Amino acid sequence: MTWFKREDHAIINDAEKTVRTEGLWTKCGACGQPIFKADLTANLQVCPKCGYHFRFDARSRIDNLLEPGYELVDLGLLSTDPLKFTDLKPYKRRLEEARKKTGLNDAIINATGLLGPHPVVLSVMEYAFIGGSMGAVVGETIARAIDRSLATRHPLIIVAASGGARMMEGIASLMQLAKISSGLARLDDAKVPYISVMTDPTTGGVTASFAMLGDLNIAEPGALIGFAGPRVIEQTIRQKLPEGFQRSEFLLAHGFLDAIVLRKDMKSYLAQSLTWMTDQPTP
Repeated sequence: MTWFKREDHAIINDAEKTVRTEGLWTKCGACGQPIFKADLTANLQVCPKCGYHFRFDARSRIDNLLEPGYELVDLGLLSTDPLKFTDLKPYKRRLEEARKKTGLNDAIINATGLLGPHPVVLSVMEYAFIGGSMGAVVGETIARAIDRSLATRHPLIIVAASGGARMMEGIASLMQLAKISSGLARLDDAKVPYISVMTDPTTGGVTASFAMLGDLNIAEPGALIGFAGPRVIEQTIRQKLPEGFQRSEFLLAHGFLDAIVLRKDMKSYLAQSLTWMTDQPTP
């Protein structure tokens, strides 16, 4: 019975044999399928199974749209706490946590560079910074992007991703709507093209100002776009909203958007649009 003899008497607990896969997978918010994060990154944060567009951080979006060698500008602005505001936590602490989490000073990045053959001024919002909310710094950063476009006559592109005005700054945040809108009016008078790109979500004061003022208003598939949220509207009018209400497809069907563009096609679509808008021949 030598086959029954056991040389190693150690007890092995198979339950402790685990493979560390935490953080390597994520779940699609639309089809519910598990996705390997490396595949999601390679596909520009778009589900390879159903095409659902995950949120895309500002730096990655700039890398995706502009040619190598672009320049980040207007990065030194910092929000203050004029109202000494506190809700669940002090506003100052929210700012510190957001800066640590994103590595940004606020919810927006300005860049100048080439989009295809076109020199552009690009302003991209970062939703991970306090919900992409628009305070005084976001307003001033966009105002500076407008001034750069006016000075250089390079087209302006703003990529919105925001929950609206930053109410922790009170009236100062609401003043940004008028400030940016008046700047875009000057851009329009100067005949400098402005393209608005709306991503998920684009809501509140951002929608009520610059997001809907583009010479060309486009959006990614499935993006939530509106002023008040669907739940607030339903509670106000006491009616059930239509299926897909405030999603980009609904807005396109009702004339609020000019086009819906897949993320992988966004750069080529913008380049072609700028060719039409600037009378520049296609290279």
